[in-house]
Amino acid sequence: MKQNEQILKDIPDQELQEKLEQERDKLIKMKMSHSVSPLENPMTIKYTRRSIARILTEISSRKLKK
Repeated sequence: MKQNEQILKDIPDQELQEKLEQERDKLIKMKMSHSVSPLENPMTIKYTRRSIARILTEISSRKLKK
């Protein structure tokens, strides 16, 4: 288990939803700025997408446990 996954398991549901919204906003802003002028490191878009996927996986895992 990765350290990031362990951190997500400790976060309460409400904060997890807030983090998801923040990451989605961050991704949209990064995509927009990348289309105008290239980002210094375009791999950050990939890392943000993966972060969103990890959060969504944790949310769905919690729903299944209930």
